[in-house]
Amino acid sequence: MKFRQKFGLPVLLGTVLTLGSLTSALAEVSEVAIAQQYGISYLPLMIMQENKLLEKETKAAGLGDVKVTWAKFAGGNVMNDALLSGDLQFASGGLGPFITLWAKTRNNIGVKAIGAMNSMPLLLNTNNPDIKSLKDFTEKDKIALPAVKVSIQAITLQMAAEKEFGAGQANRLDALTVTQSHPDGMLAMLGGGSPINSHFTAPPFQYVELEKPGMHTVLNSYDVTGGPHTFNVVWASTRFVTANPKTYAAFLRAFDSAIALINKDKQAAAEFYVKAAKTKESVAFIEKMLNDPNIEFTTTPKNSMKYAEFMQRIGMIKVKPSSWKEMFFPNVRNLPGS
Repeated sequence: MKFRQKFGLPVLLGTVLTLGSLTSALAEVSEVAIAQQYGISYLPLMIMQENKLLEKETKAAGLGDVKVTWAKFAGGNVMNDALLSGDLQFASGGLGPFITLWAKTRNNIGVKAIGAMNSMPLLLNTNNPDIKSLKDFTEKDKIALPAVKVSIQAITLQMAAEKEFGAGQANRLDALTVTQSHPDGMLAMLGGGSPINSHFTAPPFQYVELEKPGMHTVLNSYDVTGGPHTFNVVWASTRFVTANPKTYAAFLRAFDSAIALINKDKQAAAEFYVKAAKTKESVAFIEKMLNDPNIEFTTTPKNSMKYAEFMQRIGMIKVKPSSWKEMFFPNVRNLPGS
């Protein structure tokens, strides 16, 4: 059963678009490219793609038959390059790559987040029984994560290292990290015969790993930030949004609709994910994950400033936002973010 058949017409959340000075363009784009990465955290975008929600919303807005293309990337750093080159209009990924691009483009194309996509804990798992804390890692250990130094996992590891080893020690474990997509990192660690014995990843991969004998968690990102934090956001450039306000508004409606579908029926969402991702995990396994109170699909940013402040303090970005709202478009600024 397809996700759209179970729900019928999607229930739209009441996103209030207050883009202020944005004016309607004489002609908006006829083609939009959207990128996502791997894992259940990208479920809203997967639903948008399957149900052609953006195509329906742009047509309803009088924009005609807008062509929507989708791409998958292993990490947010590569996605940022694609957005800067104009090959992408909407990018998605962890807070780290987004904040990096926000700071870099403040005075030109003005990349900002459309909204959060979820809040999820990120787990650093290992198959090495001798590793109980970050202090137990040695030069013989290798940690797979989506992108060395710039992914949200890499930055969270740096935040944790600073807490564990003291000021000036944020990069202490960087030399042990290896860039791998979530699926490849999991296979490398679980398959044996690889120097990678640890993996800082995301749902569902981290929970699949913990089902295997001999696996255990060394670090939970929620412990590093002192509570739930945004994992993924969706972003675009102010230049694009200004030139295409109707397309942007249509994206918001489609995105809100997809999140509403997930939150309305977790079982149907799990059934859809298992089929769409072609995962070997059962529907029950995925549904249990979606019902975990620590996992939430929401557009409200959480603890994003902790990442921005850390990144500015250690020199990853040159400027610190005055508040989380400076990094996001106006449509989410009325939410209780942080």
